[in-house]
Amino acid sequence: MSLLSIEALTGGYSEVDILNGIDVIVDAGQVVTIAGTNGAGKSTLAKAVVGLLPRVGGRILLDGTDLLGVPAEKRAALGVGYVPQVANVFAPLTVLENLEVVEGVKDRKGRIAELFALFPALAERRKARAGSLSGGERQQLAFARALMTRPRLVVLDEPTAALSPVLVEESFRRIAGLAGEGTAVLLIEQRARQALAISDIGYILDIGKVALTGPARALLDDERAASLYLGQAHAD
Repeated sequence: MSLLSIEALTGGYSEVDILNGIDVIVDAGQVVTIAGTNGAGKSTLAKAVVGLLPRVGGRILLDGTDLLGVPAEKRAALGVGYVPQVANVFAPLTVLENLEVVEGVKDRKGRIAELFALFPALAERRKARAGSLSGGERQQLAFARALMTRPRLVVLDEPTAALSPVLVEESFRRIAGLAGEGTAVLLIEQRARQALAISDIGYILDIGKVALTGPARALLDDERAASLYLGQAHAD
């Protein structure tokens, strides 16, 4: 059984569907990239999985449990982590407080120590307010917050947006590392080529539907995918 199975997913923010019958599968320990042009429904799909899309149809199964109708906070308790593209930290709180307020954590002190070892830059700035952090440091804090509960699945919505090229590379290394530790990753990303390069499977959306899917390497080598959806190699 797959860790995450999305079946015939529909939905949107109003009566108009943005998602039009999407099927996606994520197995444990995999990185699965969702790519596509602007407006294809990538971030909408992320919100549907974590419980933040107002209207959803179809099925979203986590280890066989249907998440439709399950509120976002309970999905988190079931093992779904989420790093949104914006508003991903509590700016008035310190780095340490951002981690301490995460609910449902066993051995909170020990887990924070583990994450500070994983993100040493955060350990150095543990007493700094999150609003004073650089873009890269904020992203690290958002990652750390999502990992506090040791989730089985992490949904990342455009994690490299607005980052410098050096930080983009660092971000992709960190994402690949999550899968290496057994955490499944559903990666929503505009930098499709770089995302697919660290992924097992890729899905390319177009107008709320899956236009292409397959092993990530095969999609990178697919001329149709490259010409229609991935852009030039140097663009990412």
